[in-house]
Amino acid sequence: MGLDFNNSQIKKHIAKAEFGLEKESLRVKPDGSLAHTQHPFLNDVNIDRDFCENQIEIISDVFNSADELLEQMSGIHDRIFSTLAERNEILWPFSNPPVVHGEDDVPVAEFTGELQSKSVYRRYLAEKYGKMKMLFSGIHFNFSFSGDLIAAVCSESGETEQECKNSLYMELAAKLVKYDWLIVYLTSASPVMDSSFIRYSGFGENADKIYSSVRCSKVGYWNDFIPVLDYSSVENYVKSVQKYIDSGNLKSVSELYYPVRIKPRGKNTLEALTEKGINHVELRTLDLNPLTRNGIFKEDIEFIHLFMLYLMSLDEALPDENVQIASVLNIKKAAMYDDINNCIELFRGSPVPLKTAAGEELERIEAFAEKYLSEFLDVVAYQKAKIKDEKNRYSFKVRKLFEENYVEKGIKLATEYEKGVRLNV
Repeated sequence: MGLDFNNSQIKKHIAKAEFGLEKESLRVKPDGSLAHTQHPFLNDVNIDRDFCENQIEIISDVFNSADELLEQMSGIHDRIFSTLAERNEILWPFSNPPVVHGEDDVPVAEFTGELQSKSVYRRYLAEKYGKMKMLFSGIHFNFSFSGDLIAAVCSESGETEQECKNSLYMELAAKLVKYDWLIVYLTSASPVMDSSFIRYSGFGENADKIYSSVRCSKVGYWNDFIPVLDYSSVENYVKSVQKYIDSGNLKSVSELYYPVRIKPRGKNTLEALTEKGINHVELRTLDLNPLTRNGIFKEDIEFIHLFMLYLMSLDEALPDENVQIASVLNIKKAAMYDDINNCIELFRGSPVPLKTAAGEELERIEAFAEKYLSEFLDVVAYQKAKIKDEKNRYSFKVRKLFEENYVEKGIKLATEYEKGVRLNV
């Protein structure tokens, strides 16, 4: 299906989109150990918790500009920092945790009343995957096309608007899985771990030497199998997920630890997806970026927006089983720090070094932007700079700043962010 970027009505609305963030962060004590106090934000619509009782999850509203989104994120952080300061706690700014004293040191989130099933589900996850990997924190990027763009596309499709939306998002999700390795490569920012986490996680002593993103790497938070999904329609997609639930591989769709999720409006269930259709896609492979207080830079938000549009310009078949499996393996390889000797499969011949593959893909994205969206050329240049000089890569900067005395320096950074100080890098 794709998008006809030469269509005047589509071109008129092409730069419009809606996006929001879900950002996870750990509450820790001033000595860098995990907090064991009750979650302090039980009635805030923008603040929740995830697996751990001490894992704060910021849920932004939906915006159509990165500036507005980050302005709200800053305000929510202000509320969090203010409350945590009163409790003598800090918000850990890294994807990888600080000091961990074993499995028993990880407090499973406690829900009561009608939400008690959430605690039961989390205890199931703890038993199946162990608690260590549950400490990884990251950012989920929720994206949807604007209503105007959807209307322009669907007016010529011959489908109902929801059928048309479903087709668009199914195609986007399939392509996003295939090309997400580029986003992982460009945004990885978690190359450093504390020795306690290495010891209790069992990753091995060299784990913080070889990855640019531990959580997206092969030792990160993944299912113990690679799902193969059917992107031909919502109905077939639901069936392909359901078969893993029926076989016992997954307890529910929430256990699908996959780089991209297709989401309905409201509660995320397969029933809602079938009945309501797709509302947005969720990209789940962004590290917390400790180099900025909000955990993500404006340039990366805007680039991901452009990236979504670029994908919809590509004329490609839906990925078969082999392509899907190779694509997930590519994402894990893109989380490696060495971008010269680690190669990925681009389905065009022999595997290509990460750095080469990223450079070539950014050239294609730049050509797309020059033709259709010149206002995004600056953010493409920002990404290309990461390839031209490794000193511009987030993982390089984080390693340089925090590789030694990770916890001590992390506490100092968290305290500075609590005071509103901006890190200059």
